[in-house]
Amino acid sequence: MAHATSIEIKEFDTIIVGSGLAGLTAAYHASKNGNVAIITKSQLDISNSYYAQGGIAAVTAPEDSFESHIQDTMVAGRELCDRDAVEILVSEGQKCVQELISLGMEFDKENGEFVLGLEGGHTHRRILHAGGDATGKGLTCFMLKKVQEQKNIQVFEYTTVVELLVEGQLCVGVQAFDFVTGNNVIFKSKATIIATGGLSRIYDRSTNPHTATGDGIALAYHAGAKLSDIEFIQFHPSALYIPGEEAFLISEAVRGEGAWLLNQEGERFMQHIHPLAELAPRDVVAYAIYNQLQLHHADFVYLSLKHLNPESIKKRFSTIYNTLLKYHIDFTSDLLPISPAAHYMVGGIQTDLHGETNIAGLFACGEVASTGVMGANRLASNSLLECLVFGKRAAEKATQRKSTGVTLPEINDIRVDTGNENLFLETKNRIATLMSKKAGIVRSEEKLGEAIAELNSIKKQLPEIINEYNLLKIKHIVDICTLICESALIRKESRGGHIREDFQKENPELCAHLIQQKGHPYKFEEVRK
Repeated sequence: MAHATSIEIKEFDTIIVGSGLAGLTAAYHASKNGNVAIITKSQLDISNSYYAQGGIAAVTAPEDSFESHIQDTMVAGRELCDRDAVEILVSEGQKCVQELISLGMEFDKENGEFVLGLEGGHTHRRILHAGGDATGKGLTCFMLKKVQEQKNIQVFEYTTVVELLVEGQLCVGVQAFDFVTGNNVIFKSKATIIATGGLSRIYDRSTNPHTATGDGIALAYHAGAKLSDIEFIQFHPSALYIPGEEAFLISEAVRGEGAWLLNQEGERFMQHIHPLAELAPRDVVAYAIYNQLQLHHADFVYLSLKHLNPESIKKRFSTIYNTLLKYHIDFTSDLLPISPAAHYMVGGIQTDLHGETNIAGLFACGEVASTGVMGANRLASNSLLECLVFGKRAAEKATQRKSTGVTLPEINDIRVDTGNENLFLETKNRIATLMSKKAGIVRSEEKLGEAIAELNSIKKQLPEIINEYNLLKIKHIVDICTLICESALIRKESRGGHIREDFQKENPELCAHLIQQKGHPYKFEEVRK
C-alpha cells in the first residue's frame, strides 16, 4: 500500500454514503449538529426508495394498534425479529410519520381522512400512500427538498466510495473516486453512515435500479464489520414478465385491493395455501408461484383484476396503469403475466438500536443494515418506515461523536480503465445468471456448492491488489455472492426468504441470527425476544 500523490482531503462532521430515503433522512437530522457530506455514485434521486410503489406502514387508524403492527412484523419475520427493535420501529415510526406531515409531506386523503391500504401480512389497513402508487418517489423527493434547503449539507454526485478508512477498530472516514474529475478524494469525519441500499441486482431478474449491487455490504465486510442474516433475500412475488424487458414491479397493494393470482389453467391457487390467500407474506406467495411455474413448466403466472372496479384501479394505481399501457396491457381487463424477482435484502450490516456497527464511528441504516426488525422476511411497507426511524437514530448517535485525532491510514490509489468495462458487465451478467439458478428462491447444498466453486474460479482470475475500479466492482460482487451462498449453505432449514429443498422445515435450533465477519468463523447469535 502506497501513499497516493496529491490526494484531496475534505473534512466533515458526518459522512453519508448513499442517497435513498435512509441516507437523506440521516443527512437531514445530522445537519442539525454539524456539517454533512452526502456521497452518491450516481445522481441524488436514483435509489430503491425512489421506485418504491407500495407505501409506508404506520399506525394511524383508531381500530389499529402498536401491538397489532408489532405482531404482524414478528409473524412475517418467522421468529427472527428482535422484539426491542420492532417496538422502536412501530412506536417511533408513528412519530416520524407525524413529523413528516407537520413538515408538509402530503399523504393521500379522501374526505379529510387518510386513505389506508392493505398489503401482504398486515391484519389492518395501515399503509399510507402518496400519489397513489408513487409513495417512494413522493417521500424521497420531499426529503430531497428538505436536504437541499440545509446550507451545511454538501452533495457529491457521481462519486463512489472505494474503501472505508479504519484504524484500530475506529472508522475515520472514506476513500472515494470522483468519476467526473478522475481524482481520488479522502473524506475525513467523526462518523460515517452507510446508507447504500440493497444488492438485488446480483440476480438477473430484479426490481432494483442497476446501482443496487451491494457496494456498502462489501465495503463494511472488508473493513471488519459484522454481517447478519444475509442468506435472506426477499423475492417480490409480482413483477411483470415480458421476455427481454425489465422486471417492472407490480405493487403488493394491487393484491391488497383484491387482485387474484391465477395459474396457467386460469385457476386461483393461493387460497389453498394460506388463510390470507393472495395477501400471505411475500415469502409464502413467491414460493407458491415458484411451485406453479415448476408444475406447469411455465415462466409466469397471471395477476387478474378483471373482477374489480376499473375506474378505482386506474385512479389508485395510475403509475402502474400508464406504464403497462406502454406494453399494450390494460390491467383492468387483461391478464397480467408476472413472476417473482429479487427485490429486497432482508439481512445486512449488523447494527445496534442506534445504527452503530461493531466498528466505532461506523453506522448503517436502511436496506443495507440489519437492525433486527426484518427477521427472516420483511413485512410489506416496513422498509420506508425503517429508513425514517433508524436513519434518524443513526444520525442522532453519529453527531454525538467527538473528534479523535487519529491519523489517516495509507491508501491504495484507484483509477478507471475503460478497457475493463466490458469485462465487468460480462462477469456481472454471468454471476447474476449463476445466482438466479443456484441461489435463488429455492436452494440446495448441491446448487450452493456449485455456485461457490464458480465464484471462487472467477476470484482467482483477479489480481491480489486491485487498484482499478471495474476489477474492484467484480471483486465486491464475487465476495458478496460468496457470503450469501456460504450463509445459505450453513442455514440447514427453510425459513422466510431462505428456502432449502433439502431442508424443507424450520429448525427451532437455528432460530438465531447468523453472523459473518472477515477473519472470524461464522457464529449464531440469540434473537432478542
